[in-house]
Amino acid sequence: MASSKLGQSDDNPLSGGDSSGLTNLESNPQHSPSSKLNGVFDQYKCQPALAPIFRKPATNAQGADQQQPPSSVKHKRKTTASGESLPLVKKAKRASSGYAPPSKYAHLVNKLTDSLAPNLICLFVGLNPGIRTATTGHAYNHPSNLFWRLLHKSKCTPRLCRAEEDGDMPKLYNLGLTNIVSRPTKDGAELSKAEMDAGVAELEAKIALQRPEAVAIVGKSIWESIWRVRHGSNMKKNQFKYGWQDDTERMGVVKTDDSPWPGAKLFVATTTSGLAAGMKPYEKEEIWKDLGDWVAKRRAERNDETAAT
Repeated sequence: MASSKLGQSDDNPLSGGDSSGLTNLESNPQHSPSSKLNGVFDQYKCQPALAPIFRKPATNAQGADQQQPPSSVKHKRKTTASGESLPLVKKAKRASSGYAPPSKYAHLVNKLTDSLAPNLICLFVGLNPGIRTATTGHAYNHPSNLFWRLLHKSKCTPRLCRAEEDGDMPKLYNLGLTNIVSRPTKDGAELSKAEMDAGVAELEAKIALQRPEAVAIVGKSIWESIWRVRHGSNMKKNQFKYGWQDDTERMGVVKTDDSPWPGAKLFVATTTSGLAAGMKPYEKEEIWKDLGDWVAKRRAERNDETAAT
């Protein structure tokens, strides 16, 4: 299968790989999403962030605030060679990540490009490239990221692939890679909701152009962004679910008379970032297994169809 790479792109995939037959969407305007799908996607407004939640202090049976007993753990002071005690020095807490403007990483050269081709079995959509991914040009390239391991354990790929093979995913296994935001950051917390929402229309256009059978969203926050743009409101807790989504949530739907398309079915997977500690590895594997079973089945069916012709 011929694969196409979108120039210095947003997210996911790759550099390297066989470039024969690649369609350069930037150098061929007639193939660009904007020229083929002009007018398909409407403008939208970003929603304000939710207000923070404050918890009340715990109370005892009489209603008074409970006081925590002082810690019984004694901190051992360091001593000099002569036995004199040194003063205790408190370690500075690591500051939590917050929004970082593009200027913070403007010095980085983002080498990551999309790994795309028409009629893929599944297109994986990540959030944005991390620093290591951007500088090496290979998707999910941090040692702590579980993407390639989950891809293999779920049977989306029959073997464990390396990040350096990201550009070969379309021709090897009919899988593609992209992101919803292209600029690199240390982590997802340095992105704003507004720029995530702004990436939805371009993502829909990519999907409409390449027409994969399915789209896998790699992380809850990406799906929440898509939901905000589509529904004009934040997703409620009882509206979120991992796995296959309702058929009405297909992505990349094309309604033009000359070439209509019902869109790609949608699967929401867990994030694979090593910084996300909300779920244990086996819990992530259970969610990814549903996607992997379907991908492996469709690949076998396609191979049978090819063999029969």
